Amino acid sequence: MVIRKKTKTIKIGNRIIGGESPILVQSMTNRYTGDLKKTLNQIRELEKAGCEIVRIAIPNKKSCENIPILKEKVNIPIVADIHYSYRLAVGAIEAGADKIRINPGNIGKKENIAKIVKKAKEKGIPIRIGINAGSLEKALWKKYGGPVPNALVESTLKNIEIVESFGFHNIVLSIKSSSVLDTIEANRLISVETDYPIHLGVTEAGPIGSGTIRTTAGLSTLLYLGIGDTIRVSLTGNPVEEVRVGYRILQSLEMREYGPLIISCPTCGRMEIDLPALVKKVEERVSNIQQNIKIAIMGCVVNGPGEARMADVGIAGGKGVGIVFRKGKIVKEVPEAELLDALLQEIEKVIGNKK
Repeated sequence: MVIRKKTKTIKIGNRIIGGESPILVQSMTNRYTGDLKKTLNQIRELEKAGCEIVRIAIPNKKSCENIPILKEKVNIPIVADIHYSYRLAVGAIEAGADKIRINPGNIGKKENIAKIVKKAKEKGIPIRIGINAGSLEKALWKKYGGPVPNALVESTLKNIEIVESFGFHNIVLSIKSSSVLDTIEANRLISVETDYPIHLGVTEAGPIGSGTIRTTAGLSTLLYLGIGDTIRVSLTGNPVEEVRVGYRILQSLEMREYGPLIISCPTCGRMEIDLPALVKKVEERVSNIQQNIKIAIMGCVVNGPGEARMADVGIAGGKGVGIVFRKGKIVKEVPEAELLDALLQEIEKVIGNKK
C-alpha cells in the first residue's frame, strides 16, 4: 500500500487536488487554441477518455478569447499555459481559466509577476509554478553547470518565494526534466521542502513506446514514495494516449481504478493456443467496460488458475480445449473455439455482481 504525503488542498475549477484527494490525470491539447473547433473536439475526446484537468497553450490574444467558450462546453478544468507574456497570463485569468501555469523566471520583472498574482488572487484561482530543465535561469545554470536536480530545486524555491512575497499561497508545483533520474531526484528534494501539491511528469518523454516506459519508470518511483498529486504522461502523438497510460500507471500501483485490467502470460513452449491473437480479441471486446475488473488470459492449463488466482475471471487454453476460472477456481471446461465467448459471458456475470 502506498502512503502518500499529505499536501495542501488546492481547488482547480470543479476539482480538488492535494490532501487526501485522488491523484488526478491531466493532459494537454496539441491543437492551436485559436482554432476553437479543433481544440474543443480534442478536449471532448480527452474528457471521454477520463482526462480530469486539461491544459491549453496560450500563445496569443485569440487563444485567450476562446477560453470562456471552451469553459461553457466542457466539464473539466482548463489550465492556461503561459510563457513570457504577463499580459497573456492576466488575459487568460480574466477570460476564466481555472488555473494558470507560468515559470515566474520567464515572465521577467517582478512588477509583472505581481500583476499576474494580483489577478489570480482576485479570481481565486491557483498558479502552477512550472520549472523545466530547459528554462533554468542562466545564473543557476552557471552555478551548477547545468539543470541538475539541486539547480531545479533552487529555482523552484526562488520562484515560490517571489510569488509568496505578494501574499499568495494558492500554489501548485511542477519540476520536470527529460532525464528520468533528475526528475525523480528533483521532486524528491522539493517534496521535503514544501507542502504544496506537486504535479508530476517527465517532460519530452518521447513517442508512445519509449515515452511510456520512461514516464512509467519516473512517475511510478515517485508515486510509490508518496509524492505527487496530479500526473501527466507527455507523449508525442494523440494526447488521449497520455490519459490511458496515466490511468494504467495509477491502476498498476492500486491508486486508481480504470476499467478492465488484463493480465496474460508471456508465453512459453507449453502454449498450445494462439494467445496473442486471443488477448487482442479480448482487449477489443472489453474496451468499453468501465468497471474495475481483473481478467487473466493464460496460455496453458498447467499454471493458469494457479498463477492468476487473484483475477476476477480468467481462461487458460489447452490443446483443443480450455478452462474458465474465477478467483482460481475452475468454473467450466469448454472447446477451444468457444473459449472467447465463454470468457465474455463470465465477465458479464462478474460485472453484474459488481454493480
